[in-house]
Amino acid sequence: MAILAKTPPMGFNTWNTFGPNITEQMVMEMADVMVEKGYRDAGYKYVVIDDCWSLTERDDKGNLVADPEKFPHGMKYLSDYVHSKGLKFGMYSCAGTRTCAGYPASFDHEFQDARTFASWGVDFLKYDFCFFPSFGNCQHRYLTMAQALRSTGRDILFSACNWGAHDPWNWMRSIGAHMYRSTYDIVDNFASTAHIMQSQVNNFNANGAGCFNDMDMLTIGMAGQGHVGREDCNNYTEYETQFAFWCFCGAPLMMGADLRKVSDEYRTLLQHKELLRLNQDAECRPPLKIRDDNGYYVFIRHLSDGEFAIGVFNTHQHPHDTEITFSEMGVPANSGVKLELTDVITGETHAPRREDFLLYVPPHGCKVYRARYIRDRRKY
Repeated sequence: MAILAKTPPMGFNTWNTFGPNITEQMVMEMADVMVEKGYRDAGYKYVVIDDCWSLTERDDKGNLVADPEKFPHGMKYLSDYVHSKGLKFGMYSCAGTRTCAGYPASFDHEFQDARTFASWGVDFLKYDFCFFPSFGNCQHRYLTMAQALRSTGRDILFSACNWGAHDPWNWMRSIGAHMYRSTYDIVDNFASTAHIMQSQVNNFNANGAGCFNDMDMLTIGMAGQGHVGREDCNNYTEYETQFAFWCFCGAPLMMGADLRKVSDEYRTLLQHKELLRLNQDAECRPPLKIRDDNGYYVFIRHLSDGEFAIGVFNTHQHPHDTEITFSEMGVPANSGVKLELTDVITGETHAPRREDFLLYVPPHGCKVYRARYIRDRRKY
């Protein structure tokens, strides 16, 4: 079997925009747009159907059955179509007795359902946590599905989604998950984005190649529309902060907007080459929190090319002027090196400096830099 999730998985999930209103035609159109608008070439490869895809009961053999009104040609047909576009096909189930929307789930059916998914050509399984029995063991049931997926002989990325219950960062990697949801559901406003950011700043220690902390689907480009859309939706600065934080932390990037309607400015943001380069860095090291001033954060992250990244994120409603010292990042003034900083978002490169730098961060905004070591010839 291939090694899955060497870097954070990237793709599209139906839930944020469409909720229960999913159809075969819509999924095919999403696959088409991912190719035509450059998302596939930017690295987004999974097309994932979320909850509400099946009939409300299993068939007489206990198998899950796709709703024939929503998916008239069946899931194998849809999977084949997605694969024909050079993309991968994903589906949804749940560790409980019912999915979150009340459809049949996989508790006590793990191996049967895994074989069904494999027969349909599924490449990705999002596995939720609703209606989980009080007598059940969360860790054991996610282990059971991980074993079931592996037993099929097909490479199926296991996207565990237990919302951060039972501290999944301590065990999801060990039981075989490739990514794990560590938060409750996101909605399309900055309060939700900030809450998720603040809940996870200390939980990236286990993030790395093979298993990634999933902070939920992106809302970038939704503009208040869709299933989790809100009237007080994010503005461009807030969407940029969301995307930059997910990228900086090395989190999976699962788009949630209707890609057929995403504006050019948000499509450009979602395909930002340098932010995606940061997200997909081969070394997959987690970020290190340097400073936490009650919602104003400074992080560093070591990168595979011998550089490191600096991320500054402001969740407050007022701007922040601040000094960032290199000493707090492990590069003291007497180190004999200066740092050349390149703004990851704008591409602007600043002259090398040896001690600190000053910056302005707008309300709900961010700054992200790549730092390169320069030998200070005046020092040595």
